Amino acid sequence: MSFKRNLLSKYLVAFLIGGVSILTSCTSTDTRTVRDVMDETITELYKTKTEAELLSLTNDQVISLFSGEDFEVLATRHWMFDVNVPVVVSVYRSVKQEIVPFWLEPKGFSKTGMTVNNEMTEYEVWQKSFNKGRVGLGINGFENYGLHYFISVGPQNKNDQLQLRNFFPENQYVDVLGNGSFTYHDWDELVLSDIPEELKDQKLLTTIRGRGVESHLVRAFRKTEYPSTNQPDQLMLTWSSDPKTSIDIQWRTDTTVNSGTVNYREKGSSEVFSVNALKYRMEDLRLMNDRFINRFTAQLKNLKPGTTYEYQIAPEPGWIENYTFSTPAEDDSFSFIWFGDVHHSPVWGELANKAHENHPDAAFFAFVGDMVGDGLHRNEWDDLFEFPKSIISQKPLMMTLGNHDTRSGLGALMYREMFSYPKNGPEEVMPEHTYSFTYKNALYLMIDATSPIEEQSKWIEDQLANTTAIWKFAIFHFPPYNFEEPYLDIQQAWVPLFDKYHVDMVFSGHIHYYMRSKPMKAGKVVDSYNDGTAYIISIGIPSRSRDIGEEPYSAVRYGEGQYYQYIKINGNELSYIAVDANGNVADSFNIKK
Repeated sequence: MSFKRNLLSKYLVAFLIGGVSILTSCTSTDTRTVRDVMDETITELYKTKTEAELLSLTNDQVISLFSGEDFEVLATRHWMFDVNVPVVVSVYRSVKQEIVPFWLEPKGFSKTGMTVNNEMTEYEVWQKSFNKGRVGLGINGFENYGLHYFISVGPQNKNDQLQLRNFFPENQYVDVLGNGSFTYHDWDELVLSDIPEELKDQKLLTTIRGRGVESHLVRAFRKTEYPSTNQPDQLMLTWSSDPKTSIDIQWRTDTTVNSGTVNYREKGSSEVFSVNALKYRMEDLRLMNDRFINRFTAQLKNLKPGTTYEYQIAPEPGWIENYTFSTPAEDDSFSFIWFGDVHHSPVWGELANKAHENHPDAAFFAFVGDMVGDGLHRNEWDDLFEFPKSIISQKPLMMTLGNHDTRSGLGALMYREMFSYPKNGPEEVMPEHTYSFTYKNALYLMIDATSPIEEQSKWIEDQLANTTAIWKFAIFHFPPYNFEEPYLDIQQAWVPLFDKYHVDMVFSGHIHYYMRSKPMKAGKVVDSYNDGTAYIISIGIPSRSRDIGEEPYSAVRYGEGQYYQYIKINGNELSYIAVDANGNVADSFNIKK
């Protein structure tokens, strides 16, 4: 990804909240949004269809669900803007999309015979003339095709000075159409070629690939293997403030439970304290057996350092053995475990439980992102929480976002609803996406590399410049150095800061192999990890067999395998091991400062 990522956050925020806006542009008195129509339709489907019928819906069956008023909303309120002069609007639709959006021809669009290309597909060009005023376009379809259409706009009179405004979604990025233009903010390396001369220099309105989910009905419905009940489950620990004196406890129930309390005490003590939890309702519209749940978060403060606590979710009876946590003692000795991509896999769950069994001393678990396959599918998060449930009820789970957690540019709303992390990140990034915490003598920069790169640089430098920690770790999804897809923007923006303040290790994933670099500084190998940084990539699920090329900066590499990493710190000494699924130590090294 490149600098265009800077434009993505504002676009996503507008997209994610835009469905609740009141639109007054259409001439009818119907002010519903696309989101309103889909919500009404799906709610009715749940009342009238079996799960088998929902899973087998065809496009023809879906078409029959809507009234004429519904179709008008779906055909005109998906993408809107005002033009100040008469224009020609071009809609670029992938020829690989089997079903043409239902509204194109009825709304007066004609296929021109012109095409444009990128490396993934060819787009056919449909056009329609509009008078000045409001332009409204429809949904991409009901099947959630993965390459959403995009548009360009040109004045009918070449001498007119075209202006576009009042966009829906808001904060629309407007570019100039030409060879090399990108169309998707979540994949800005995917650029256009073979632009016909008559289309060049028009105003190009970009989008995100995943917008088709707004109207997804064909093969859209899912089930969770672990639906909620009236009993608390998915107990999970995180930190949103100082680990020495606080912890956050989270869980879920079904919607019949509307309040929650945590009772806690020092282990072995009879003095019990209580904290009421904050409740919020989560919705996964297409999760047919568990659409709504309640999630609870209790923030425990003013804890004693170096103390083990027991807790219970009231009114749950008794004190359950593994509902415990410990605050760090006032020394500089501790350990932690981190994982590469895990993708809600039961195979990873087995590895996580082995890691916990082998290293019960680990204070917490850290993750570099791609926790699930699709971050807006709650059933996948349910899987993720189920497999290591005895671990995450005792050890904090600290994660960063990967591209799958913000799948197809749709954002990470579900992540924010489920995790409680520090809100100390840069203003330009959504709260809790990027954050930092200090555990004993180590600083952890948990960075959202799917958010703007350059706009996080100042925050990263401020964190590094103002810490007194001996050890410094940066954890984010996209590895700056790798054989397949080196991230030059990260190398340019963040690596100089890692060099300046000597970040000891950078943990990443994404490429699905294992690699530990030699000590690196300014992009070159140096003699010692006291002078350079270890860049490490790992994978928490079995990786595929393939040619992994050459990397002259690498110290250890494995194209296949499945690993966890265990790091133990004792003052100014650090030991590192990577362990495979069979329990074998695949990599190890030590650093002494």
